[in-house]
Amino acid sequence: MKILYHHRIASKDGQYVHVEEIINALKLQGHEIILVAPKVAENSEFGSDGGFVDTLKSKLPQWLYELAEFTYAFYAFIKLSIAIIRYKPDAIYERYNLFLPAGIWAKNLFGLPFLLEVNAPIYEERKKYDGIALDGLAKWSQAYCWRHADKILPVTDVLADYARELDVPESQIVVIPNGINHERFSDSLSKPDNYDKDESIVIGFVGFVRAWHGLDRVLSLMKELEEVSCKLLIVGDGPEVEKLEAQAQTLGMQEKLYVSGIVERDEMFKWLNIIDIALQPDVTHYASPLKMLEYMATGKAIIAPDAPNIKELLTNNYNALLFNSDDSEALQLAIKSLCKDENLRNELGCNAALTIEQKSLTWQANASQIVSLFAECE
Repeated sequence: MKILYHHRIASKDGQYVHVEEIINALKLQGHEIILVAPKVAENSEFGSDGGFVDTLKSKLPQWLYELAEFTYAFYAFIKLSIAIIRYKPDAIYERYNLFLPAGIWAKNLFGLPFLLEVNAPIYEERKKYDGIALDGLAKWSQAYCWRHADKILPVTDVLADYARELDVPESQIVVIPNGINHERFSDSLSKPDNYDKDESIVIGFVGFVRAWHGLDRVLSLMKELEEVSCKLLIVGDGPEVEKLEAQAQTLGMQEKLYVSGIVERDEMFKWLNIIDIALQPDVTHYASPLKMLEYMATGKAIIAPDAPNIKELLTNNYNALLFNSDDSEALQLAIKSLCKDENLRNELGCNAALTIEQKSLTWQANASQIVSLFAECE
């Protein structure tokens, strides 16, 4: 197939991983991809922000920035139309964004099958955290795009509920969780050059550290677990790192905390290889966390909250330890349990890796399903 892939991502971060992996998986299956997207992310290093777009957002009044977003949809529609006329694709695949009905307009004009990948209820997300000035337009654009796609592909069933609330027919909703790329994790022996692994149990966190992750409580617990030698490894960065380093120094545990800083995608597997217990301390309630899937793929003993979206993939005491996030002691108890029980760590890790195969949680499987769905839409 010849597939036109459209997105509006301007930063090269976790969300861009999904874009790259789906495109690569489709290409490996022999499909041709025509990419219509901002050049900003393509030409950036992993971990970079939106550059000019972020600057614009900070300088303009909110209503004007949102109007600019919607105006961009007309520009995107022209770009899509030119690409469709020039390359004659068989179908359109789009990553959903707010104020972006351009893909639907192109679908309607050219009569092409259209799949809409949905990773977040962006209207609700932005209304909660940033507020929305052009509320009516924002709400309309989300409902319009979701209702008029041939299929929408939310990454969790929890997220699919948002579409159901907008009266999107069940026949148009297909849940496709995020996946993993087996090739990135096939080497289980390589380790980072700048980390010396000893006999300590490594409790690992991958990502951008924020206060609500509760890693300060993990450090305090490690101080109490004197009978077990363990270390906290943070693969990433974030605003809480300096506070954690200060806390470690106060507790006399400087050697028990290691922060890698931002790690390139191609190096991530090396860091995962040295983790024994993988932490997913908190989660966005509708998300399909990429790092959790990578923990599973590399056979880690996972600790995660017992949220509905997490339980779509993880089962307590089978492939993870799930804790009640309303219980302030639950995370520490789960860590303590795994630190003291190597057999349980191994069992959970093996079952987590097995779940990847059982549920076909790979980008290749996702790409195959996408192509099958396009065939249904013709």
